[in-house]
Amino acid sequence: MSQIHDLTATELVERVRRRELSPVEITDHFLDRIARHDRTLGAFITVTEESAREQARKAENRVLGDTPGELPPLLGVPVPIKDLDPLAGVRHTAGSVIHADRVAEVDAAFVTALREAGAVFPGKTNTPEFGSPCYTENDIAPPARGPWNLDRSAGGSSGGSATAVAGGLAPVAQGSDGGGSIRIPASACGIYGLKPTRGRISGAPLTPDLLGLATAGPLTRSVSDAALLLDVMAVNRAGDYFTAPPLGAGETFRDHARRDPGRLRVARFATPPPTGVEVHPEVAAGYEAATELLVRLGHDVEEITPPFDASIVEDFRTIWAAMAIATPLPGGSEPRLRPINRWLREQATGTTLERYMRATIRLQQRVREALPAMLDYDAVLTPTLAQPPVPVGHFEAEPEEELRRMERFTPFTSMFNITGQPSVSVPLHWSDEGLPVGVMLSGRMGGEPTLLSLSAQLEAAHPWTHRTPPIWHR
Repeated sequence: MSQIHDLTATELVERVRRRELSPVEITDHFLDRIARHDRTLGAFITVTEESAREQARKAENRVLGDTPGELPPLLGVPVPIKDLDPLAGVRHTAGSVIHADRVAEVDAAFVTALREAGAVFPGKTNTPEFGSPCYTENDIAPPARGPWNLDRSAGGSSGGSATAVAGGLAPVAQGSDGGGSIRIPASACGIYGLKPTRGRISGAPLTPDLLGLATAGPLTRSVSDAALLLDVMAVNRAGDYFTAPPLGAGETFRDHARRDPGRLRVARFATPPPTGVEVHPEVAAGYEAATELLVRLGHDVEEITPPFDASIVEDFRTIWAAMAIATPLPGGSEPRLRPINRWLREQATGTTLERYMRATIRLQQRVREALPAMLDYDAVLTPTLAQPPVPVGHFEAEPEEELRRMERFTPFTSMFNITGQPSVSVPLHWSDEGLPVGVMLSGRMGGEPTLLSLSAQLEAAHPWTHRTPPIWHR
């Protein structure tokens, strides 16, 4: 018999509007699953049970009092928020013991939009300290584990959000992505993850745009759910450095997720920028299978020379380290940081302004060289990761080696943070061991509509939402 967590967010919204399910029932169901399974999955840092139930009661009153056409688009749907982003009145640790007792005073702009859309907030999801690594292990919560094999990492830095969705603890979740942090855990957990175009979703009021590497975005089981969340979260605020090309008048992302994409030109490459990185055979198999599916669906797929080479790696490292000192710390707290963040801050402190500026200039120059090679295509296909999900603790090493292990694991994703292009991880393949392996599709600037319609076509041709891990049925 179907249970509430078997339903997508889109289906939950429809049942709430038809008064077949109440927001209270939905919230109680997911809070119960969190209580039973979160200790195993490590999805949450903070569970906001009391406030979530109150939000659900208010949502239920709206269902009973308003006509269906007046109800907001996410009324009664639980949407956990990654603990890098503020949710007013709730603990905001950023995955660090240094901020274990900090409480957010304001909502992120997209959280306000979700709140106005009727979402229920069941808690703050697990993230590595300050979101720096590509795995979710910290000193404040248990590690986020992939639900397909609990010995494997859920990835990061949105690992808590991804395993919450993949494990049936939430129908959808918010993540953020500055170097792959939505797409990495989406691949590791076997769900759909969308990094929007630079400037599509404001980082206001607290997160600076800087180079525009990072953005919030949805982690979902279905493509339609990702479009549903993106329609709500796509907000801009005065003072944003970047804004994305808007949709046409009257259009929604959900509209595009329901449209046939037509015949597309798709470029592909599977050679990552860092030299010496090997693509695992299971990853290669998933990439080739995705190519065959695209061709079978009538798209033109062409091999291209990889638009980036190893020269971007050192410059990206310089900028990634500099981002580590953008987060102010209480005096005397630095020794309490995780080793990787202490090391990144040391690297940044030792970097001259000239070196930092030259790194940013060279990256922009390489973007200007790389984009023309991709702009003739509607989408670009690559692997999401170079390896299937790795064991919890895989990255533990002295910081320089840890960084190298991360680069070998996730050499593809950061390219599209550098360019700002929209990019999705699509769960099309599972290894012989039963581990999920995503493929990545990236589009033109402002190209989320094409990516959503293409992703929905792939989902219809090769469905994945019926594939659920063992914990789903407990």
